[in-house]
Amino acid sequence: MAGRFYVTTPIYYPNAEPHIGHAYTTVFADSLSRYHRLVGDDTFFLTGTDEHGLKLQRAAEARGVHPKELVDEMAEKYKRYWALMDIRYDRFIRTTDPDHEEVVRHAITEIYRKGLIYKARYSGWYCVSCEKFYSPGEYVEVEGRPYCPIHMKPLEWVEEDTYYFRLSSFEDWLREVLKGDIVYPRSYAVEVLHKIEKEGLRDVSIARPKERVWWGIPVPWDPEFTIYVWFDALLNYLTGIGYLKNPETFSKYWPAAHHVIGKDILWFHTAIWFSMLKALDLDPPRRVIVHAYLINRGLKIGKSAGNVVSIDDLLEAYNGSDGVRYVLMRIFNPAKDVEYTKELFDNIYNTELADTYGNLVRRVGVLARKKLGGTVESDRLDPELEDAARETIKKYREHMDEYEISRALEAVMDLLRRANAYINRERPWEKPDPTLDLYSLLETIRTATVLLSPVVTKATARVAGSFGFTASSIEDAVPEPGRRYQVRDAPILFKKL
Repeated sequence: MAGRFYVTTPIYYPNAEPHIGHAYTTVFADSLSRYHRLVGDDTFFLTGTDEHGLKLQRAAEARGVHPKELVDEMAEKYKRYWALMDIRYDRFIRTTDPDHEEVVRHAITEIYRKGLIYKARYSGWYCVSCEKFYSPGEYVEVEGRPYCPIHMKPLEWVEEDTYYFRLSSFEDWLREVLKGDIVYPRSYAVEVLHKIEKEGLRDVSIARPKERVWWGIPVPWDPEFTIYVWFDALLNYLTGIGYLKNPETFSKYWPAAHHVIGKDILWFHTAIWFSMLKALDLDPPRRVIVHAYLINRGLKIGKSAGNVVSIDDLLEAYNGSDGVRYVLMRIFNPAKDVEYTKELFDNIYNTELADTYGNLVRRVGVLARKKLGGTVESDRLDPELEDAARETIKKYREHMDEYEISRALEAVMDLLRRANAYINRERPWEKPDPTLDLYSLLETIRTATVLLSPVVTKATARVAGSFGFTASSIEDAVPEPGRRYQVRDAPILFKKL
């Protein structure tokens, strides 16, 4: 029975072009979206840009332009890069969209009416890049000075009037929520619980004086203050599926909400976000899927660290989006940081995409045309390959349903390695009638192609077109006798590096 699936990425600060780190998260969410469409789920995929706040205000001031001009330009760049990466979203949301600003004003007003927002004075260390205050024990010290632990930049001391959200009033409720299966992997929920245990749940500032941060949505009852960028940004997940505007769509997708995030924004997407939703009388999302960092030279990849790998360079190195998408997902790890090295990426691309998949497609396509004139049909199927394909589909679905995309891809590669061993052993080029061998190999390629299609989007479509089959449903992956293949081409899918 088909279900529903709503998947989101974080919305990204468009102060610079997206890089490998943004692609890592976005390709994963896109692949999950495509997988759920493949299995027949009613699916909605949301991504976008987070366009308010001090970081963008300063970036625009440095360029001598209005922030809106900057974010308009950068949002188009994000869209262009996601097109190059074959990211297919249902909505690209911008926090400057009118319907989103309406949702933010409505939400903060509702929470204020309930007495959950109050005015007070704040002082503390602030990271502009994170748009976050750091408490003692959270920041690192460099030569006696507080630094952001993520961006390794000096923190700024800020003392000002603000409005607070009574986060502390949700502590007992939040502890219970985090004991469930809402955060994946579970270790991240434990991390948040430990933080609450150690520090308690402190009220959080959700406004900034307009004289310091003017680029944002004004607080409705006090326009001398601007709504804090994180409070604004988190609400995009509601706006994107029609909160306020389209209750039917919202009620359809919200119970199936899956947020994909990096571990650096875990606190915002659990403690703060869940409490905001509770304050609005909304259920928390179905799941928050957290992944560890993609690192380069020992540090999280980012502009501040100076270790960015550009999407343009990746696309050039791996011959387009398929290569980049596959390699990123093959190393994807929810629990552990992964070190980027060109040697690792090159090796995965060459051995798995070019050799294991691409070479098999080429060999079988050439043999089908040469030995059987391109027409291959059989009422039998080699039981070894049939059993292996059926077992692979089962493993693949289990891994994908558990968000273990790397293990799902590994299962497909194991099937293709088995097919390569089969063709080398059976040597169909030496047989006067290799119909059974080639049919069985084509069925195996069909299975692998369907299963790879959420990640390797273009080459799989090319294989399906060249060999004359469809790859639009998980049912298309099931091996069966009695099909008729019309092999029109034997494509070279991946140029070896």
